[in-house]
Amino acid sequence: MSGAPDAGLRPPAAVAFVGLGRMGAPMAGHLAAGGWTVRVFDRSAAALDGFAAAGTGAVRAASPAAAAAGAAAAITMLPDGAAVREAVFGPGGLAEGLPRGALVVDMSSSAPLATRRLGEELAARGLGLVDAPVSGGVKRARDRTLAIMAGGDPGLVARCRPLLAAMGGVVHETGALGTGHAMKALNNFVSAAGLQATCEALIVGGRFGLDPGKMVDILNASTGRNNSTEAKARQFILSGSFASGFSLALMAKDLRTAAALAGQLDVAAPTAQAVSQLWDRALEALEPGADHTEIHRYLASLAGGA
Repeated sequence: MSGAPDAGLRPPAAVAFVGLGRMGAPMAGHLAAGGWTVRVFDRSAAALDGFAAAGTGAVRAASPAAAAAGAAAAITMLPDGAAVREAVFGPGGLAEGLPRGALVVDMSSSAPLATRRLGEELAARGLGLVDAPVSGGVKRARDRTLAIMAGGDPGLVARCRPLLAAMGGVVHETGALGTGHAMKALNNFVSAAGLQATCEALIVGGRFGLDPGKMVDILNASTGRNNSTEAKARQFILSGSFASGFSLALMAKDLRTAAALAGQLDVAAPTAQAVSQLWDRALEALEPGADHTEIHRYLASLAGGA
């Protein structure tokens, strides 16, 4: 399905928003604050109650279909592609409520090839799909400074740009449908590999007698500098808080997506495979709900220390 820029995708157009987690709730709140007519749904009654208590002005819906009735667009912000498919095509799903010509914007971290199949099924119903996952975590969701990676037909991306701009700082057009989700998975692979390397360096250096705080300072002034040395090592690892707001389970899932994509394309990616496997082992070893920065605890346990 293709489409030209549509003035209807501007406030106060109706938008369904499904998924009110730690990032979804502030994103939906930004839309409501921006003048959109927002109808929200989450399977968790507690999430709906918490969002309602925030007083955003968004309307609570009884189902995705109810949220989508007559809406110009529906946004999903869910844990994975399986949850997105359920929200779209399950009982009381978005597809039951959206009128022909409406858009689904999947801002979850889904599998790229599955996204393309979803797009084909939606197109058969006269509905468009844009994949627009985000990067930046809870803080940037709250600050409205998320980096958004948008894949899909250029006309459809143009139609939903005002929506995306209301939730993020920069919208990067990545190409055909599925490329946004591919970019998100590959970005998180690079991020996880950098964090893993940072943790291993701190563990080895600490064992040798280097001061971890000084190590972070030197890394940030040297060629080893990366997002984890700048924004995670001191803040969440050395502080012992391990509270970045992004779970280890979600990172491990994104790493599996990146490694699987390489396999589906018959591209050798030994680092991606190795990193994914290690994070899956960490997921099994650590407590449920562990923050992704707790990969340091797992690596320290392998090294025989805290």
